[in-house]
Amino acid sequence: MPLATSTAAFSQLLLLYTWFVLAAVLFFLLLIARFYQKFSGENTHFRWFILPIVLYGGAAMRYASIDHIGGDIPGDALLGSAGLVLAFLCIHLYRQMTAGRKPL
Repeated sequence: MPLATSTAAFSQLLLLYTWFVLAAVLFFLLLIARFYQKFSGENTHFRWFILPIVLYGGAAMRYASIDHIGGDIPGDALLGSAGLVLAFLCIHLYRQMTAGRKPL
């Protein structure tokens, strides 16, 4: 039994650690969008990048509380919605910064 407890604790620690790394990367993306908005004058909706951070954090907390990864409807819903929101924001920012630009 102690081995299972230490494995679950290690899994929880690793899960929460990866959330902090992911939150740092998403925060860096938020700063890029804010920088672009500041100097281009176009609205990048950079504040919406906080939503995937919160949703991923909620999923990490949910999975850490149930001691396993996957197969949990609320956790999977949080992860899926965070992924969809992040994909939409990244594609929107990409199109705004590169592909969707008007020629000078």
